[in-house]
Amino acid sequence: MKKFFLSLFVLLITFNTNVIADNSSPIKRIVEGNKNAKVTIITFESLTCSHCADFHKDIYPELKKEFIDSGLVKIEFRHFPLDMAALNASKISQCTNNGDSKILHFLFSNQEKWVKSQTIDQINIDLKTLLKDEYPSLDFEKCINNKIVEEHILNDRIEGVKKFKVNATPTIIINNKKFDKPLNFKNLKEIIEKLI
Repeated sequence: MKKFFLSLFVLLITFNTNVIADNSSPIKRIVEGNKNAKVTIITFESLTCSHCADFHKDIYPELKKEFIDSGLVKIEFRHFPLDMAALNASKISQCTNNGDSKILHFLFSNQEKWVKSQTIDQINIDLKTLLKDEYPSLDFEKCINNKIVEEHILNDRIEGVKKFKVNATPTIIINNKKFDKPLNFKNLKEIIEKLI
């Protein structure tokens, strides 16, 4: 894993001056909600981060029910992979390139089934096995070897660091301001209600 962090750092430096703007990327962002909502939430997440999985399990359902489904809030899921396994899982979540969040939520809700191993090779096997039943038409190898998707994911991470000073996951941005309170639905609701 140490080699990956070094490789990722080198990649980030390499791509540092080439961050793709949202509107020019051929990859669609994973977004839910009304595109014209008054409140935009951006979540920077790593698919191997247990706190991110907790967000999807404990906070996101209430957020969706009360604010996203009602059209008051738009949420964008951005990638901030912390390791090679998270990078590969992010590629899988973006592979269909339709902006849909189903695979992302599926990977978070089943996180303990594919992040349990110690090696990236075994994690990839576990991830591939998990996806086989649920998404049989998904070409795992093609997805994790897609350089355009990989660049999109790394650019998310670069933008998170440069624009929002992201240094941990999950990091929540609300209307371009970093959310700095303890992450729970009550605190999110309080901020959202002031903005709508």
